[in-house]
Amino acid sequence: MDTSVVVRTFVAVFVLADALGNAPIFLVLTKGMEPQQRNRVVDKASIVAIAVLLSFAFGGQFILDYLHISIASLRVAGGLLLLLIALKMLEGELDTPIVEQGRDIAITPLALPLLAGPATITTVMLLMSESPNAHFSVVVGTVAAMVVTWFIVRQAGRIDKWIGAEGAVIVTQLLGFLLAALAIEIGSEGIKELFF
Repeated sequence: MDTSVVVRTFVAVFVLADALGNAPIFLVLTKGMEPQQRNRVVDKASIVAIAVLLSFAFGGQFILDYLHISIASLRVAGGLLLLLIALKMLEGELDTPIVEQGRDIAITPLALPLLAGPATITTVMLLMSESPNAHFSVVVGTVAAMVVTWFIVRQAGRIDKWIGAEGAVIVTQLLGFLLAALAIEIGSEGIKELFF
């Protein structure tokens, strides 16, 4: 197992899942639910998110081959996507999803796209392609990040009271900054492969 790949995957997936930033959204989505109901929603959302990420981690390359998309192009596109999300995080422009009555909020919007959005899926695919001999490390990093995310979201009520509205903003800003740096790193690698 490659520790550096595990750490890189963990950081990328954890930042993109944005557990602390999504905790207030989760509280809004589950307003009126009993603690046990909330826990069941988080459990289901986490399982769905892990399943989606691992499915794309292993099957994403087949999709790329079918569409004739190079890894370098995916890196550039993924970097741009991550950068756009990071900028929204830094500017405080992430919209709170609208929940329709009768919808299973564990699947949408909690699992998709909050925990396992397009940027997270793209990142996991990229990490998998960059580490052909360390697929197990990517899986471990992804699952570990989602388990920590699961734990944090499960504590949403306590965290919200503890950090308050201003604390949530600060955490989101810090995560956005880290994500922007990661986006530049991924995008620049793709540009090097395409043009140099």
